[in-house]
Amino acid sequence: MKNNVFFLFFILLFGCVNTYAQSENYAKFYNKGNKFSKNNFEQAEKNYRTAIDDSLQDLRATYNLSNKYYNEELYDEAISRQLEATKLAKNKLEKHSAYHNLGNSLMKKNMCSEAVMAFKNALRNNPEDDETRYNLALAKKCEEEQQNKDDENKDDENKDDENKDDENKDDKNKDDKNKDDENKDEENKDDENKDDENKDKENKDKENNKKQNDNQQSKLSPQQINNLLKAMENAEKKVQAKVNDKKQKGMKVVSEKDW
Repeated sequence: MKNNVFFLFFILLFGCVNTYAQSENYAKFYNKGNKFSKNNFEQAEKNYRTAIDDSLQDLRATYNLSNKYYNEELYDEAISRQLEATKLAKNKLEKHSAYHNLGNSLMKKNMCSEAVMAFKNALRNNPEDDETRYNLALAKKCEEEQQNKDDENKDDENKDDENKDDENKDDKNKDDKNKDDENKDEENKDDENKDDENKDKENKDKENNKKQNDNQQSKLSPQQINNLLKAMENAEKKVQAKVNDKKQKGMKVVSEKDW
């Protein structure tokens, strides 16, 4: 029994010493962070981070570091630490301050809807804070403007889609027209080809007819050939008789004029 009591006493003593050591280290780096806060951002950040790593049970270092980030316009880092602060807050006053500052950082990032939620949580913990209420009104207005802008962008997108549809229709009509033109060209080509075929056919027919005539002429009988020759000979004799008759009668001579 005595041994058990002694063991429990040792555990409690060790725990108290460890807690005291943590608190002493935390206070040391926290105070250094406050010391450098106004003049040396890097040293202030370093000491605040060391204090936070030493103990996650105290809100002050996290809260002050988030404010330092905010003043340096490092809003992403500020939001991260402020979210930690909302979890570490143990009473309504701490929660109100953490959510209020979180709302301010979110507004800097134009995250208006999220800022509205943060300011509402701040007011739940302190409904009497007029500054938080004013910031909430600004955040709501910002949220409304963003929603209107989003709606306008959607309308513009819909118009763009409609214009694209119209363009697609125009393109389709052009394609259809081009196809019609192509079909007409093909039809014209077909007609031309048919005309050419008809002409070729006519030429072939003429050639065939000529060949047939030639064949027919070549197929004349010897008697027919003899008759044609006689007719040509008789015609030549008639022409020669007329020429001889004119020679016999004589030609009138026209005398040349003296110069």
